[in-house]
Amino acid sequence: MIFNKDTAEKTAELLLQINAIKLNPENPFTWASGWKSPIYCDNRLILSFPSIRNYVRDEFAKNIEKQFGKPDVIAGVATGAIGVGILVAESLGLPFVYVRPEPKKHGRQNQVEGFLQKGQNVVVVEDLISTGKSSLMAVEALRSEGANIKGMAAIFTYGFGVAEENFKEANIDLFTLSNYENLLDLAVQKQYITEDQQSTLLEWNASPSTWGQE
Repeated sequence: MIFNKDTAEKTAELLLQINAIKLNPENPFTWASGWKSPIYCDNRLILSFPSIRNYVRDEFAKNIEKQFGKPDVIAGVATGAIGVGILVAESLGLPFVYVRPEPKKHGRQNQVEGFLQKGQNVVVVEDLISTGKSSLMAVEALRSEGANIKGMAAIFTYGFGVAEENFKEANIDLFTLSNYENLLDLAVQKQYITEDQQSTLLEWNASPSTWGQE
């Protein structure tokens, strides 16, 4: 679910402007999973554009507090959401921790890095939601440390049905600055893509794991 329509449209436009999101239905990308995709999203580029990273920070801070109430801690999911998570925590005047994909294999073998007390209210910040699997693994790591997860806030989601099911099963509320639907509407409006290309992009979104296979 998006925080609000205006933010979703503005965020989509900014991501397209800096090529954080690339749309290429004719020459699809190949994801690490092996899926063929007409879209590629790299929200880490946001950090290289001060005015845009400040916009993302401010929208996150405002909407997180409005939607979840002010938490005790902001947690970022490594590695993509560490930078923006720190910005949000700083804006809200809150402690920050981050969650590794898996525990370290040496030292204290931490998966959650930073100071976190049992029972603290945490909002998790993520950069991108695809299936939601890795994001929800971070949630489980925080829960295993005794955190009370208020919800997750992400920059962008592809809006896959499997992600919605995974978040529902984990009992986690997910809110995003923008999503696939608003991105495509804005991309057509601003002539980044044609309506025919929009149809192709919608077909992919309906069945991403099989799209483009012979």
